[in-house]
Amino acid sequence: MSVPLTSSLDDPARAEGLRRMKRLATGLFGLAAAVFLACVLIGEDAGAWVGYVRATAEASMVGALADWFAVTALFRHPLRIPIPHTAIIPRKKDQIGASLGTFVQENFLTRAVVEDKLATVDVPRRLGDFLVAPGRAQRLAGDAAVALTGVTDLLRDDDVQHAVAGLVDRKLHETPAAPVLARVLELVVDGDRHQEVLSAALRYLARFLEENRIVFRAQLGDASPAWVPDWVDDRVFDRVFAALQGFLHEVGAERDHELRRVYDARLRAYVHALRTDPDTAASVEAFKKQLLEHPAVRTWSSSLWTNAKTAFLAAAADPDSELRARVAGLIVDAARLLQTDPRVRERVQRQSVRVAGYLVERFAGDLADVVGTTVARWDTEETSRRIELQVGRDLQFIRINGTVVGGLAGLVIYSVAQLLG
Repeated sequence: MSVPLTSSLDDPARAEGLRRMKRLATGLFGLAAAVFLACVLIGEDAGAWVGYVRATAEASMVGALADWFAVTALFRHPLRIPIPHTAIIPRKKDQIGASLGTFVQENFLTRAVVEDKLATVDVPRRLGDFLVAPGRAQRLAGDAAVALTGVTDLLRDDDVQHAVAGLVDRKLHETPAAPVLARVLELVVDGDRHQEVLSAALRYLARFLEENRIVFRAQLGDASPAWVPDWVDDRVFDRVFAALQGFLHEVGAERDHELRRVYDARLRAYVHALRTDPDTAASVEAFKKQLLEHPAVRTWSSSLWTNAKTAFLAAAADPDSELRARVAGLIVDAARLLQTDPRVRERVQRQSVRVAGYLVERFAGDLADVVGTTVARWDTEETSRRIELQVGRDLQFIRINGTVVGGLAGLVIYSVAQLLG
């Protein structure tokens, strides 16, 4: 299927210039024909000069016709007669496109040409200047947000959500829980955070007991025999409650309390067991599996994509969001590094040459094929017309030169013949 060329290639001024040059070339041919005809009518009796003028005009017409035929044959059949080897461009359009693509590939799209060109270009400086232009970082951040938003819109939420949930579930199942838990507890113990946790737990327990003192007293009353007086229950409860609160306060206040030492030793022993005892590790793994199979955990893993996408889209749509600000800040920082940091500049320059060379080697054939297939899809007559519009004005000089040079050549030949005769 032929595809018409875009109208953007139309140039009225160029078309008018082509018509003007055609009229000039045709006018010269007409002038030569008129002179020749006049010489024929005058006859040679008018003088020897008539022969010279006639020979010149005759050769001019021959030169003009020959060059008209040659120029016209490039674009169409002269006089619409299908003479062999004419209408070259319409007939050879596809081959011309393929040859043009090959020419571009072999002479422009080569690693050597691209690397030589980039060697003379300060790529980091140009890229840094581009990124640091006022407002450029904010615009690029907005463009990036819009592009990423478009990508998320192309994705099917159900498929992505299932994939994310499956990935999280698989990673959690594949990761052994015992070493992870052991490492976490080691960090807690090494930082003495476990004692802080114990202190917080003791304070919470003491406060909980105090806030529910009446409830516990009622429970004791219900459990006590009916014949025991209430004042006895009160005294027993008060003494036990005070002793328990005192114990909790004592353990919380004394950093070297025996209970703390036992707690520390037991926790360290449990960390060691997590790393060395298969049964302990198996029990933790079984608990992890039960936890991962819990419906609440499965609901959480399934909602990861939805929640992340919602948060991202909201931040991307807000020009004042922290996401936009961070992306813009990263762009500005990158621009400054490209302008000032020698190591970054040298690395970017080197990598740009490598990347450009790789892209040229990888896609030069594809680009050449684009040229060839694009030309092949053009409408034949339209292609011929457009090419003539671009170069036809200069080709008309061939007709003009043929007329002039032909006339001079005819004059010289006639003059030599007269001298030799």
